[in-house]
Amino acid sequence: MAEPRNTEQQIEEVLMVGVSLEDGDDTMDSLDELEELLHTAGAKVVGRIIQNREAVHPGTYVGKGKIDEIRMMLDATGAVGIVCDDELTMVQYRNLEDALGVKVMDRTMVILDIFASHARSSEGKIQVELAQLRYGLSRLTGKGTSLSRQGGGIGTRGPGEKKLEVDRRRMKSRISQLKKELQEMIAHRDITRQQRSRNEIPVAAIVGYTNAGKSTLLNALTDAGILAQDQLFATLDTTTRMLELSGKQQVLLTDTVGFIRKLPHHLVEAFRSTLEEAKYADIILHVVDASNPQMEKQMYIVYQTLDMLGVRDKKILTLFNKMDRLEQPEILRDFRADETLCISAATGQGLEDVKETIAKLLREDKVLLEDVFGYDRMQFLAQIRSKGEVLEEEYRPEGVYIKALVPKSLAGKK
Repeated sequence: MAEPRNTEQQIEEVLMVGVSLEDGDDTMDSLDELEELLHTAGAKVVGRIIQNREAVHPGTYVGKGKIDEIRMMLDATGAVGIVCDDELTMVQYRNLEDALGVKVMDRTMVILDIFASHARSSEGKIQVELAQLRYGLSRLTGKGTSLSRQGGGIGTRGPGEKKLEVDRRRMKSRISQLKKELQEMIAHRDITRQQRSRNEIPVAAIVGYTNAGKSTLLNALTDAGILAQDQLFATLDTTTRMLELSGKQQVLLTDTVGFIRKLPHHLVEAFRSTLEEAKYADIILHVVDASNPQMEKQMYIVYQTLDMLGVRDKKILTLFNKMDRLEQPEILRDFRADETLCISAATGQGLEDVKETIAKLLREDKVLLEDVFGYDRMQFLAQIRSKGEVLEEEYRPEGVYIKALVPKSLAGKK
């Protein structure tokens, strides 16, 4: 007889359920991604069910016949629950639990659970808890019997456990407290941005689909030493590092939270101040996983998310990453980008080109300043050296001759 499994270490086995609204949509690809999310969250997928419908069922997500099919597959596989590929309403959630008698989850719950386990900084933890509580508050009356469960698994990490014991009033109070704490952090972030603006140090925001290699790129360029793993949402916390360019130029590289299809609106709101790093950047570094079959769809979702955040009229350098994983060379294009490069952040391929191209894009926003400045202007000359790119410099009897590319605001102080 086989020995019983240790239930404390048992992996949750679940079924995935999706609804396809039209022929040729991306439901299958979305379920593939959901399976990867579930793997990251610590669950195992033992089956998937897709229903073709003209619209999602308002009461049960899928139709009655499909619910019967799900019930039979649950019995056949021994799965402990189902995960729907869209965010469920309170009514859908409650009705599915009543009809199936098992744990019901949705895509949003899985993503929130991953965020809860990966948040490291104080701000990241607050943002995640705020998103979870907002999500839980809207479903407080729809949890049904599942509210009494004390086991582990997806949806019980971080503040998920608090949802089992607090009432609506206490949740609202906690949300208010978290919003206040987050506003203080946002105010500090704004002060930091203003300081950068006064120092006229340009900023490049690294954006991209989750697991495209953003953290690996930042590590390779700046020795940032941040976590870089081959999994979805490995890092959530914003990291900013200085990068030295040619001509003594400097640029601040800022990593951002990865994007994903159907990114929960609770997360977008909670992480808005972090995501909006791209809004205040001078350049967007769009990192793309060139080895992913869904590359074009992922690029579309990234730009869709940037548009939603109001990120417009920015210079974009698209970096087709993970070229070392491609067996055959491909022609890769991004028509929204000002420049594109093929790189491998893991092997170092093309990273010098990245620095040169960033310097080139920054140079386009500068003006040529050429003059002789008296020795009483040494403080201004120091600003030219720190904020501009010195092309020529010569000490003469009457002063210092300098030829440099400088920010327009600095040239106006001449």
